[in-house]
Amino acid sequence: MSKKQQFSLASANVRCATLMGHVDHGKSSYADSLLASNAIISSRQAGKLRYLDSREDEQERGITMESSAVSLNFKTRHLRPDGTPGDVQDCMINLIDTPGHVDFSSEVSTASRLCDGSLIIVDVVEGVCTQTIMVLRQAWSERLSPILVLNKMDRLVTELKLSPIEAYHHLNQLIEQVNAVMGSFFATERMEDDQRWHEDRERRLQKKKEEQDQKAMESLEDADATTSNGENEAAEQEDRYEELDDEDIYFDPGRGNVIFASAIDTWAFRLDRFSHLYAKKLGIQERKFRKVLWGDFYFDPKSKRIIGHKLKEKQGRNLKPVFVQFVLENIWAVYESAENRDQEKIEKIVKTLDLKIHPRELKSKDTSALVQTIFAQWLPLASCTFGALMSNIPAPAQAQAIRIPKMLHPDLSYFSKAEPRNPLEVDLFSARTGPEARRCAYVSKMFAIRRGDLPEGRRRELTADEMRQRGREARERVQAMKDTLSATGVTIDQSSLGADGTNGSAVPNPSDELTDEQKAEEVVLGFARLYSGTLSVGQTISAILPKYNTALPPNHKANLKFKVDVTIEGLYMMMGRELVAVAEVPAGNVFAVRGLEGIVLRNATLCGLPSNANQEEELKIEDVVNLAGVSRLNSPIVRVALEPKNPTHMSKLVEGLRLLNQADPCVETMVQSTGEHVIVCAGELHLERCLKDLRERFARCAIQASPPLVPFRETAKKAAEMPPPKTEGAQRGTIHAKTAGGQVELTVRAVPLPTEVADFLLINSRIVKRLLQRERHQDGGLASEVMEDKEGEGAIQQDEREVKMDVFWDKLDSLLAKSGPMWKDVTNAIWSLGPRRSGPNMLVDKRSENNSKLASLRSQSGPSKTAWSLADVEEAIDTGFQLATLQGPMCAEPMHGMAFFVEGVAVVSGEESNATQVNHSQMTSAVIGSMRESCRSGLLDWSPRLMLAMYTCDIQASTDVLGKVHAVLSRRRGRITSEEMKEGTSFFTVGALLPVVESFGFADEIRKRTSGAASPQLVFKGYEIFDLDPYWVPRTEEELEDLGEFGERENVAKRYMDRVRKRKGLFVSERIVEGEKQRTLKSN
Repeated sequence: MSKKQQFSLASANVRCATLMGHVDHGKSSYADSLLASNAIISSRQAGKLRYLDSREDEQERGITMESSAVSLNFKTRHLRPDGTPGDVQDCMINLIDTPGHVDFSSEVSTASRLCDGSLIIVDVVEGVCTQTIMVLRQAWSERLSPILVLNKMDRLVTELKLSPIEAYHHLNQLIEQVNAVMGSFFATERMEDDQRWHEDRERRLQKKKEEQDQKAMESLEDADATTSNGENEAAEQEDRYEELDDEDIYFDPGRGNVIFASAIDTWAFRLDRFSHLYAKKLGIQERKFRKVLWGDFYFDPKSKRIIGHKLKEKQGRNLKPVFVQFVLENIWAVYESAENRDQEKIEKIVKTLDLKIHPRELKSKDTSALVQTIFAQWLPLASCTFGALMSNIPAPAQAQAIRIPKMLHPDLSYFSKAEPRNPLEVDLFSARTGPEARRCAYVSKMFAIRRGDLPEGRRRELTADEMRQRGREARERVQAMKDTLSATGVTIDQSSLGADGTNGSAVPNPSDELTDEQKAEEVVLGFARLYSGTLSVGQTISAILPKYNTALPPNHKANLKFKVDVTIEGLYMMMGRELVAVAEVPAGNVFAVRGLEGIVLRNATLCGLPSNANQEEELKIEDVVNLAGVSRLNSPIVRVALEPKNPTHMSKLVEGLRLLNQADPCVETMVQSTGEHVIVCAGELHLERCLKDLRERFARCAIQASPPLVPFRETAKKAAEMPPPKTEGAQRGTIHAKTAGGQVELTVRAVPLPTEVADFLLINSRIVKRLLQRERHQDGGLASEVMEDKEGEGAIQQDEREVKMDVFWDKLDSLLAKSGPMWKDVTNAIWSLGPRRSGPNMLVDKRSENNSKLASLRSQSGPSKTAWSLADVEEAIDTGFQLATLQGPMCAEPMHGMAFFVEGVAVVSGEESNATQVNHSQMTSAVIGSMRESCRSGLLDWSPRLMLAMYTCDIQASTDVLGKVHAVLSRRRGRITSEEMKEGTSFFTVGALLPVVESFGFADEIRKRTSGAASPQLVFKGYEIFDLDPYWVPRTEEELEDLGEFGERENVAKRYMDRVRKRKGLFVSERIVEGEKQRTLKSN
């Protein structure tokens, strides 16, 4: 067989899949059984060891924090086209285990981009949870082929004590719930596609109508033209509109995309396992029996026939469903006989199933060990899973034809199909490999590893006995690895093997030994997937960074800094906790790559010409794609300022933050204007992991962290009781301001923005940025002032409610028109948005001379060098508005939902004066300051409010601890939004809203109060008004009588505000000394 044929065979026998699901649903335990099938761990430890949780804190907490990849091999017998068994072939699964905790959801995003399918793990008792829906949506958006795994089936027997018929109804409802989630995704996509089709159709019909009218005017045949137009419309509607079937998106055990499993007991099955078993006994074709093994079908023991539900009801017979009688009752019998120690029944089951089990194991007193022994031979988890992956997940060549168009064109409809437009896309769509294929890989994240853990750094001297023992073990592993890699065409890097063929077991040259300091150094590797071509160590390839613009050629000046040539220093196949060095990697494989440190921050695309091409030839525009743009499920919200305990270690902290920022796909690091080094994390648990990594791995020095810096927002509302307006005779919120010299007078009126409008602007802030960048990029205006995306900004999740750029203004105009008469025609008078020109605050020009929409997009003449004019004042007003909305009056936090109407600008002296450049600068700064203070004072003229960052909190708890959950939520100012009981269980699902500022320590407290029976999942929701005035003081007689002159009742909003002001060094009015009432001691 030629090398090209080997590569072709390898691609067809490779599958890339990820394990996804809610936290504690058993993903890592499920992966253990797959690892045991490859002798990576002992089969007795499967389900308990959690081998892929390689971090110490992962083992301590019992949850996964980082995604881990492993390559597993197995043999399978392929079926020929006529259905007869074919040859036995080697296959390989690239499996990635992902975290289920919401704080580490970015790991799910990066892993899903590299895979073609997913195993969705669902706990049959807890059912569909928050993260279950999130990972289903992630699989849908990435066009992965999902397989549903109903895990922890043993809990139905041992914990809930359900009968087989009750368990069947419970499983049926659970599958329906998962399918309802999938159906909602399909319905949303279908509605968007239908709307898009109608818009395109209206556009085409309008264009044809104009053409027909033009022809009618010329030929004076109006009647014929109208008839032709109507015929064209009917013909186009009939030709274009089509209903799409959604049958393929659902999970159905009969189709083989549902696995019933118990990872802790290492068993799993699909319906085909039992259909093959019983088809011969019942004399039924296996394919037909599999169709009736799930659903409302019943076995009639008298007639030996399968009957449907209607016939069963008509006969009035009490029959059990086929799935219950042939599947569940047998599984329940194993558990019950093992639990009751019914030795006779156990031996009968073993004999009936023809299992080869040692008598000593049958007499074991350990019930769980006995159950595992029986099920490991009867329903092996690994073979079931491998079979499901091979039959339900397409090979890379077929999968990439479905997934690559969506990666290249993110706005592509789910139902649309795209054809390759150039040779590179042809190679990508077909996962073409070999030296003649163009090379293209995607690096989804960077991760750090100790240099001593690399294959090149694991050399050390061994004793003779250790060398012989290690040599035997290593040769077995290398042989198993060769068998695995031969299925993909990968060759092991012989330079990384010792003299005895082992991976670093030989006696090394003492001069080659790494010092302890070198071994502790962190090396950053890329976590990647090769989509086309073949990569080899030593090759040079171009790293395409996320900001690269594919519409421009590679040598364009705007693209030069986003295209960097790199040399591949090492390639590794990931085997969980270990790496195996390889010389080359063909398309369709997941691998680690070394050589990108300092060049790629988080993600990048690697593009290169074919291996056999002239490498000095420059890349052309059609040879480059940009695959960056992983959607992030959870945005970072928790901020902490860091500093080393020893000031001389500041350089170590800076270097550690650089490594952490590169190694963690979700964390953000920044240096504030105050000089503080700040990290932003997704949650409290994520923060703990980042601090641990900084102290022990990246910075390797003692670090102290500040209390969490929780963000707030400042706004105002119209309250029932407010002080009189600050400006007499004017509307509330009106402020008259004048610069220090009196040259410029301003009249600004602040008004709370309608909630719907503020939310719309916040959701579409990305659209506003794109509008600004598109307009200003051409004439070089405000490009530097617009907040540009960071290198990893492509990872920010796009809101589903976001509108298109061409309908943004129309949608905003309609929302304003619905908000009341005062907001009518405001759209055309919008001067700017803020803060950073894209926030939920609005500057409106209500002067009579305004004539343009979003004045910050207008082309304006530059400021005069010799004298200041009205144009200079307008620019200063906009800057003052941006500063005011960025730092509000209460605690210097950004404003939210405020509109500022500029009702008058009077230039008392400007063009008449011969001001110098210095006077121009002074005047500009004076106007900026006056405008900023006017906006702040206008907000305070209303009833000011703080907006709290809020978490949505989902808690699953049993009835006996439900009261304790309520008590903890109430104490932390949480608000319960939903509470429902899981049908068939004693568990309640509690939904609540919890302020982020009150959430620290919440998870630990609720676990302590409930003795570990409840565990919350916190997801950032947004900001919500805290309806309490921070400046409230008792004024009425009743308030003074109840609360006293100083208001002894604590103002929580003021406490939040003062805490932020104190942290920022702002003035805080507080009582330093609190008196204590004198007490008289009781006499003896």
